[in-house]
Amino acid sequence: MRHPISWSDLRHERVAVWGLGTEGTANLAKLRSLGIEPVIVDDRPERIASGDTVLATDGDGLAALLDATVVVKTPGISRYRPEIARLEAAGIAVVGGLGLWLQEVDRSTVVCITGTKGKSTTTSILTHLARGLGVDAFAAGNLGSPPYAPSAPEQAELWVIETSSYQATDVASSPPLVAVTSLSADHLPWHGDLDTYYRDKLSLCTQPGAELTVAGDTEPLRHRRSLLGPRVRWVGIDDATRRWAPHLGLMGEHNLANAALARVCLEELGVAGCGDEDALAAASAGFEGLPSRLQRVSTVDGVDLYDDSLSTNVLPTVAAVEAFADRRIALIVGGMERNIDYGPLAEALARRDLPTLVLTLYTTGPRIREAIDAVGAPLVDTMPGEDLHRAVRPAWEWARPDGVVLLSPAAASFDAFANYTHRARVFRDAVAELPTG
Repeated sequence: MRHPISWSDLRHERVAVWGLGTEGTANLAKLRSLGIEPVIVDDRPERIASGDTVLATDGDGLAALLDATVVVKTPGISRYRPEIARLEAAGIAVVGGLGLWLQEVDRSTVVCITGTKGKSTTTSILTHLARGLGVDAFAAGNLGSPPYAPSAPEQAELWVIETSSYQATDVASSPPLVAVTSLSADHLPWHGDLDTYYRDKLSLCTQPGAELTVAGDTEPLRHRRSLLGPRVRWVGIDDATRRWAPHLGLMGEHNLANAALARVCLEELGVAGCGDEDALAAASAGFEGLPSRLQRVSTVDGVDLYDDSLSTNVLPTVAAVEAFADRRIALIVGGMERNIDYGPLAEALARRDLPTLVLTLYTTGPRIREAIDAVGAPLVDTMPGEDLHRAVRPAWEWARPDGVVLLSPAAASFDAFANYTHRARVFRDAVAELPTG
């Protein structure tokens, strides 16, 4: 079968859908809109609430996949699983929905935004600014729903597609403009090792069609310039950004960097007004930050409590800590093990001039404590625990009368929670129970 292929190319193929998460459900709906009724396979079919017949991968599912000519997989299924190798060895195309969509859309109207962290916020900022400057922009991809989902518009002047490293491995052709926010270790179990993760994360920059990479001016990205494609425009925080970006209402230097990256993307796309500080400030009005991304939940007895549950890696947690350089912080960290190096977090805590209490929870808690001990951070205390709900009260008591309680886990949530929103809800429930008055 020829490669790459688009959704329209599947009309005369035997198609299987593998995985029914958010994107998998959209894949199924898209196929049915094309008159295709695929076989459906999932690793855990018992969790699927629909009335469809769903085969288990480790049961009859693999045989069904091998009987297809095209398998449309969900991003959560690693491209490095042995089943993928077996399917491809049998001549079966294993593709992803985003890659299929990119093959038939006008890619000059698309910008893909990737990076270890900051991509969701940058996607949101870029979309909001574009709309404020008069462009019909739509955000999709890893943020929200796929651009081909039933809820997505048929057309848009500008598609802003947040692209995860998982999704990037299923993309065979890129838009001319790709933005990369940051780079640090993440998702190692899915990708297998650090070098593979970096290669996969940055693969959008070198696929056919890629012309320009707009990249955050950071050492990890400069170190991997060879993976960033034919032309790179480096972006840092300039004085102009410091004047207009505060109108977005976001905290921290990292968000100024995200805003600067978004503006440069608009410039490269030729959006009128993106070089005018007053126009950008006006376009920033009404921006709402992402839920669970350094979001203030409440102030209780002088203590500000922030939900940063979306920080599932060291990089954003360090950025969140640095956003409160002038305040005492009770930091709640820890979650699912993904072989992340916590040394940079420990070093960032050791650099702080004000006291910090670190409550280390769940699977990665002991490793985070070890990293803190290894750098000998004299201003950092640690408090072990296994329950987020119960950790909030002692964190708040320590932070009184004028400190900050910051949930910024630097880890995924799946060892104890359904997802990061579930973790955030538990945190907010605990905050609501704190005594007032």
